[in-house]
Amino acid sequence: MATESKEYTMPDAGSRAAQASEEFETEKLELSMGPSHPSTHGVLRLNLELDGEIIQRCDPVLGYLHRGDEKIAENMTYNQFVPYTDRLDYLAPLANNAIYAIAVEKLTGIEVPERCQSIRVITSEMARISAHLLGLGAYTMDVGALTVFMITFTEREKLYTLFEELTGARFTTSYSRIGGVTRDMPAGWTDKVLDFCTQFLPLLDDVESLLSRNRVFVDRTADIGVISKEDAIAYGLTGPNARASGVDVDLRRDAPYSGYEKYDFEVVLGENGDCYDRYLVRMEEMRQSVRIIRQAIAQVPEGPYRAEDAKKIILPHKDKTLTSMEELIQNFMITTEGPQIPAGEVYFEGEAPKGALGFFIHSKGGGVPYRLKIRGPSFCNLSILPKLCVGSMVSDIPSILGSFDFVMGECDR
Repeated sequence: MATESKEYTMPDAGSRAAQASEEFETEKLELSMGPSHPSTHGVLRLNLELDGEIIQRCDPVLGYLHRGDEKIAENMTYNQFVPYTDRLDYLAPLANNAIYAIAVEKLTGIEVPERCQSIRVITSEMARISAHLLGLGAYTMDVGALTVFMITFTEREKLYTLFEELTGARFTTSYSRIGGVTRDMPAGWTDKVLDFCTQFLPLLDDVESLLSRNRVFVDRTADIGVISKEDAIAYGLTGPNARASGVDVDLRRDAPYSGYEKYDFEVVLGENGDCYDRYLVRMEEMRQSVRIIRQAIAQVPEGPYRAEDAKKIILPHKDKTLTSMEELIQNFMITTEGPQIPAGEVYFEGEAPKGALGFFIHSKGGGVPYRLKIRGPSFCNLSILPKLCVGSMVSDIPSILGSFDFVMGECDR
């Protein structure tokens, strides 16, 4: 008896939802995603309008932190504001500290010693690795890959141990000061950093082997949240999110500071600008950071770690404060009135892990800034969400938000 074969097709959820919305007139649904949703990474709320599972409108709502960092800066001395920069992108305080200090130093005309510049480069690149590790771990956890988070969090803890040895703190380091850093690198510390780099790269390869050809991860990220090069430029995206769309901009190369022009590294670019490319860019950026760290450690010069000749800006050493009346008075004046900064304006931005972090400072002279404004890269990067999310499915939102690797401390500043 002859048998008749039939073919059955099983369209995916997205196709079924799109087909249903075309065939039937559906009622729009308003959905508030966040601010306590785990995928919003803090206190971001998305007001979504849905047609079935398809997003028709996306309105990001900020302001739940109510921090007011910029106004706080106008009521404290320049050095007192350093701990507040820790809490912008609180995953990379060492990079924030250095960029803020360089902005004030440009206003004063201070030239910090080369040893200080090398220390800032080493710590900033370590902070980049640390920030990318947590961002990658949280991103993969959002799309269902818990194992990667365990690996990246363990490596990040190793970096925090090195940060503690250098700065005395693991998380909020407050390491840079106007004119230098708080203390020199301890003996043998750079050898430990090199040991970390050596054991870290093979683990990074393991993480890539878990993700790059993983069917679930690729399906959740490839061709999702695509940002064109033109849109990335138009919306002011910076950092890995812009470079994943092919925007060839990196301030470490294009406007070098702290001696970055001395180091050989590659600016990593993506092709498609989707969630998958943003993952690949950050993976390769960590390898390039290891490359920079090794070069910087090999070239660290001897000498002071701060500008000792800036008498009205740099605090005297503690031993001199306890033995010299002149040094004691200087310490008292700087502590109570702040470092004496000349009148003027300056804007400086550096390449933080999330993108271009900028500080605009208006000084009328004295130890307290008259105005201080912060360009937070996470805030600017999120500006494209209303356009990017339209047409996506609700299930794509965790992938899109995770791929942006934003920190709300930079948004509600």
